[in-house]
Amino acid sequence: MQYLHTMIRVSDLDKSLHFFCDLLGMVEIDRRSSEKGRFTLVFLSAAKDEAQAREHKAPTLELTYNWDPEEYDGGRNFGHLAYRVDDIYALCESLQAGGVTINRPPRDGYMAFIRSPDNISIELLQKGEPLAPKEPWVSMENTGSW
Repeated sequence: MQYLHTMIRVSDLDKSLHFFCDLLGMVEIDRRSSEKGRFTLVFLSAAKDEAQAREHKAPTLELTYNWDPEEYDGGRNFGHLAYRVDDIYALCESLQAGGVTINRPPRDGYMAFIRSPDNISIELLQKGEPLAPKEPWVSMENTGSW
């Protein structure tokens, strides 16, 4: 068995691509649209998985955008996506500067949670050992649910 991808439905493709690519640093690997099916599929990979994703089409995140408007609620029911990051503090600072709410701040120097524009919970985990706790993260309260 080989892991291929995780699929999430998105309601605004441009907003989702901004979030996943511009703010989280993911890379678009492939894009397919179907006029008959009225949808666009965009496959993304984490930057460090790009070569493998281009060669094997895995591991990727599939964003499914249906052209006809639909209501997607209960994003939390999906569970969450998880990514290992090089510097959790730097990434959270960058995300916050980009307007992303840090729902569960990295108070422990190891784990944080954020949400995508479609309310999908995303876990960020520090690569290797936790970073030393530091402000403003240590004192930051949780915001919303994650």
